[in-house]
Amino acid sequence: MEEDQMPYVLQNKNTEQLFTCMLVNHYGLAYYGVKFWPEQEEANELSRDFLLSITGVVPEDWQVIELEEGEMKLCNVKLKNDPNLSICWLPTRKSEVRKLEN
Repeated sequence: MEEDQMPYVLQNKNTEQLFTCMLVNHYGLAYYGVKFWPEQEEANELSRDFLLSITGVVPEDWQVIELEEGEMKLCNVKLKNDPNLSICWLPTRKSEVRKLEN
């Protein structure tokens, strides 16, 4: 990601949870983290089809928001590569980790 680009992520409008899933980094390594797009236009164009491809997800419940790259990286660190955790982005620009309910 270039320095001048900000990551655009999906946030649940009801719970403030950020959309997380298995991703692949630029080294080709799989990790569990915040799904993002490098440009707003791309996020707006692709996020709905992305959400529609996931069973049980209601696209209307999600919105595209902008994070700073460091904020997103901190969210990924807090997730500890653990799919049992979720991360919420609060209006105070702070993240909060929650254990997913089964």
